[in-house]
Amino acid sequence: MKVIICGAGQVGWQIARHLSGENNDVTVVDSNPDLVRRATETLDVQGIAGFASHPDVLERAGARDADMIIAATYSDEVNMVTCQVAHSVFSIGRKIARLRSQSYLTAIYSDLYRREHLPIDVVISPEREVAEAAMRRLSSPAAFDTEMFLDGKAQLLGLRLQEDCPVLNTPLRQLSDLFSTLRVVVLAVRREGRLFAPDSGDQLFPGDEAYILAPLEDIPRTLEVFGKSQKKQERLVIVGGGNIGLAVAQAMEARGARTRTKMIERDRRRAELAADALERTIVLNGDGMDSSLLHEAGIARADAVLVVTDDDKTNMLAAVRAKSEGCPFAISLINDPTLVPLMEPLGIDAYINPRATTVSSILRHIRHGRVKAVYSIGDAEGEVIEAEVLSTSSIAGSAIREIDFPEGVLVGAVRRGEKILKPTGGMRVEAGDVIVVFALADDVVRLEQLLQVSFDYF
Repeated sequence: MKVIICGAGQVGWQIARHLSGENNDVTVVDSNPDLVRRATETLDVQGIAGFASHPDVLERAGARDADMIIAATYSDEVNMVTCQVAHSVFSIGRKIARLRSQSYLTAIYSDLYRREHLPIDVVISPEREVAEAAMRRLSSPAAFDTEMFLDGKAQLLGLRLQEDCPVLNTPLRQLSDLFSTLRVVVLAVRREGRLFAPDSGDQLFPGDEAYILAPLEDIPRTLEVFGKSQKKQERLVIVGGGNIGLAVAQAMEARGARTRTKMIERDRRRAELAADALERTIVLNGDGMDSSLLHEAGIARADAVLVVTDDDKTNMLAAVRAKSEGCPFAISLINDPTLVPLMEPLGIDAYINPRATTVSSILRHIRHGRVKAVYSIGDAEGEVIEAEVLSTSSIAGSAIREIDFPEGVLVGAVRRGEKILKPTGGMRVEAGDVIVVFALADDVVRLEQLLQVSFDYF
């Protein structure tokens, strides 16, 4: 498949890395020659320096015979015009655009502005994706990362293991013996900065970050086993009243009268707009790092603080200040992945990376066919993939222990009909099963070959 990716920033680069690694013909377009050079030198892609919305630039990028275009530049207007040119001039079949402005999103999804007037097949809103990710984090305060699979019936949780975790220093194979009715699988572990797929003889140690998968009904017991408590988040303080903070506050209001939310926004005009848009949320105008303002917001009585300003360092410092004032759980928005290792030393419980969230969303929308969901872990170091097993797949009819999975691949769950099964070495994978699999980045292509899904895109 031939794909044009417009925008060679972090999102465009990661998408290019995924698609080129799956043997697609990828061309990257960006007005910054340095970003184009970085993409062509580090990835198996072609590069064109120029404005993505210009027809002559798209012509040079091979738009005449392209199957898909992904517009992920920093400009909403460029992304929209690029899709329009791709449709009107080059008749490209599938067009995806990243849009940030709430005004555009409201217009595009309203009854007054039908989607056919703007030829974009899929609109990705980073703010909406991040707001949804924030709500998932708040619903699972014990986890620093979380995602849903199997139509919302199974959940991936990233858990940071402490000294009091009951299953430390226990070979993973013994977990099945100790908790025979629990359908939980440790899919991946990060230890001292390295992500790997554990084998049955591996043990867990304090400080490990374990990515586990379990059906929803098994989550409460799973958290107990891993030494975590599940506390309801009914009192929330949001620092940052932009689109993300506003969307989360509105979602919290929709939960019901028991939830109490307060918001702190530094910009007076934005604070007034948020106050007008919200019904039960108290909006305070001021600095989220101001101790007296945090005290006024009731930070010591809050269950959680969510810091989502447009500055990473402000988010980190405000989260640290909120924790020092007595808030038990802090979530920060972090754009720069190099800052993530500072989260644990600073005592920040969870973070949201908008770029990783956007990349996962785009992959989810473009991988149609037999691949039902994709979630990127860390800085695109691995993926959790949900896919249907085809009758033509080499793994159909084989026992899991007989399948030649790469060392970095691990099966986390099998859905057969309406039942979610915990995989065992002797379990035979049948055509029509839906499996959830973790794969390190370097093993995704080999997994594709085994599943014979070819990651169809439309």
